[in-house]
Amino acid sequence: MRLFTLSLLVLGCTAWAVRPLPPIRPPAQSASGPLARSATQPVAVLGAVPKALALNSGLAVLGTAAGQAVLTPSGLVHAWALGVILHATLGWTGWGTCVFYLIGGSAVTKLGRARKEALGIAEGRGGARGPENVWGSAATAALCALGTVIWPSRAAALRVGFVASLATKLGDTFASEVGKAYGRTTYLITTLQRVPAGTEGAVSLEGTLAGVGGSIVLTGFAILAGLGSLQLMLPCVVAAFVANNVESLIGASAQGRAGWGWLTNEVVNFINTLVGAVVAIAAVSVTGMAL
Repeated sequence: MRLFTLSLLVLGCTAWAVRPLPPIRPPAQSASGPLARSATQPVAVLGAVPKALALNSGLAVLGTAAGQAVLTPSGLVHAWALGVILHATLGWTGWGTCVFYLIGGSAVTKLGRARKEALGIAEGRGGARGPENVWGSAATAALCALGTVIWPSRAAALRVGFVASLATKLGDTFASEVGKAYGRTTYLITTLQRVPAGTEGAVSLEGTLAGVGGSIVLTGFAILAGLGSLQLMLPCVVAAFVANNVESLIGASAQGRAGWGWLTNEVVNFINTLVGAVVAIAAVSVTGMAL
């Protein structure tokens, strides 16, 4: 909990310290939608909660009845809470972008599954996401979404962080899963020595290219959904690339070592997405990029 509080302060200080961005005005956005305003107001968010509750509760019931396997039962409850937060604060665009990440991330885990299972490096539970996966992947996105309410004058910057955090995580998932399934040669990022696929901190050409592709796909979806203009692409993709290399450095140098037991895969994922959000916010603010 202290880590999440500190992270909210980091995001807030980054958004506050940099130059205010102009409000994002996506094309063809409804005047009644949350992104049509310069900032999401708390009163409007409270008014959106009933719809968010109804939508996510209905989907949770339908998913359970259909026997969905993307989330574990407890993971579904936490995903429901995340969905309520995102839909109430960022509307359909923010909520839909996160759903797109979940679908894309779940799909890519199935690539080369037989090979990954044979090597013992496949995701557990058949790739189903539990609560730790939900928040490890999307806690930064949730903080950015809530931040648009807490700091409405910095809502545009925090929406950039929202997109970048999810682009970072989908890029990371693509890089990891494609690298494990199809990577021919895997190197430890700190020493460039060859290591087995699935080693913490390992990178491959195939995985790296897939990671960039994943961040492009997520950012492209966010742009089409109306979270920003095409200029959002470069800062988010660059931020995702930087953040995913930071994650590899953490994995190679600290994760799994004595004294770093708290640095679980989910905590590293959270740090990864936080770095992506901060780098993107700083980049667009320092350059004064019109989004």
